[in-house]
Amino acid sequence: MPGPHDLGGRNFGPVNRAEHARSEWDNRVDAILKLMLDGRRFRVDELRRAIESLPERDYMTFSYYEKWLAAIRLLVVEKGLLSEQEIDGRLAALRHGAAA
Repeated sequence: MPGPHDLGGRNFGPVNRAEHARSEWDNRVDAILKLMLDGRRFRVDELRRAIESLPERDYMTFSYYEKWLAAIRLLVVEKGLLSEQEIDGRLAALRHGAAA
């Protein structure tokens, strides 16, 4: 059964080909990916597999860079670089600091 990334034959209307500016957040995700794609942490084919393995709801609703970030998180955990608990703990600390 094809995954949500296999969109061949579906009609989503015209493609918006207009250039758009990347946000600061987009640039940060791009920088994180470039640091991780050094050949020692993970490769671009692994990133693609991780993106294509996203649940359909996430794949269809996430932005381009949200898909990248979700895939990076998946690979970081798969490869044992960080655990889900470490990531969640750091995110909680950052949220707490932002709220203060």
